[in-house]
Amino acid sequence: MDLAYIPSPSTGVLHLGPVPLRGYAFCIIIGVFVAVWYGNRRWLARGGKAGTVADIAVWAVPFGLVGGRLYHVITDYQLYFSEGENWVDAFKIWEGGLGIWGAIAFGAVGAWIGCRRRGIPLPAYADAIAPGIAFAQAIGRWGNWFNQELYGRPTDLPWALRISEGPNREAGLYHPTFLYESLWCIGVALLVIWADRRFRLGHGRAFALYVAAYCAGRGWIEYMRVDEAHHLLGLRLNVWTAIVVFVLAVTYIVVSSRLRPGREEVVEPAVLADRAKADAAGAKAAKADAATADAPGAKAAGTKPADPASTADGPDKASKADKADKG
Repeated sequence: MDLAYIPSPSTGVLHLGPVPLRGYAFCIIIGVFVAVWYGNRRWLARGGKAGTVADIAVWAVPFGLVGGRLYHVITDYQLYFSEGENWVDAFKIWEGGLGIWGAIAFGAVGAWIGCRRRGIPLPAYADAIAPGIAFAQAIGRWGNWFNQELYGRPTDLPWALRISEGPNREAGLYHPTFLYESLWCIGVALLVIWADRRFRLGHGRAFALYVAAYCAGRGWIEYMRVDEAHHLLGLRLNVWTAIVVFVLAVTYIVVSSRLRPGREEVVEPAVLADRAKADAAGAKAAKADAATADAPGAKAAGTKPADPASTADGPDKASKADKADKG
């Protein structure tokens, strides 16, 4: 008898009247919202403009979704193009299947396009959104819980995940690797936030730290999974990918810190242009006020001698004269 375990939802679709709300898609959407919201806060703290992160995300998010889906379909092509499978299912992204490696790579291309259009350095933008991406991944992994996928080996631990019978899965208790990765991503986000404040990371190093830390966790979590995957030299393909990307990220941190130490002073040139315009307008207004104050008419109006009859003694003298006449 199992005394404790994590239950799985009976369905991955919730219906709001006639509108189906898929848990996987809902988690992705919430994750994107959190990433943009928190990224905007960090961008403002770095001296950027409000709304810039969202404008660039309009490019990055669609590219990321396409890249994530392509990576999944290419690395798990047998699920869609082998005998008895329907290739149309490759387009059903709501049923799950996004490869983070493809999502980050293609998302970076979309972000680069958006940054180019606004004259913003991509590394500075990447540093600002890095923790938000980790938080988004932590939320997005719960979409796998709705779909009862990406679980690990069988276990009898109290936090085991109960999986029900279904296509390509057997009922039982398994390691909740989706939960492990979700918690790991939260830890990665907090690590990047702390390191960025402590060491003032710049020129893409905060993003590289996020990538390296995520890969370190993804390697051991991937090793626990039991779903079908391609293997190379005895290791799952995603494990090798995590190792290679980890090495590249650490190398970037080391080389970048030597070539470009410190942090960017300006992350959005448009902010400086707006400040220059505001300063120019203020100086022009101050000059106009000074010219008005120095004008001859203004001096005459401001220094005209007072009429003795209108002084404070005037009314008293007049009242004394009136009393003398009456007497």
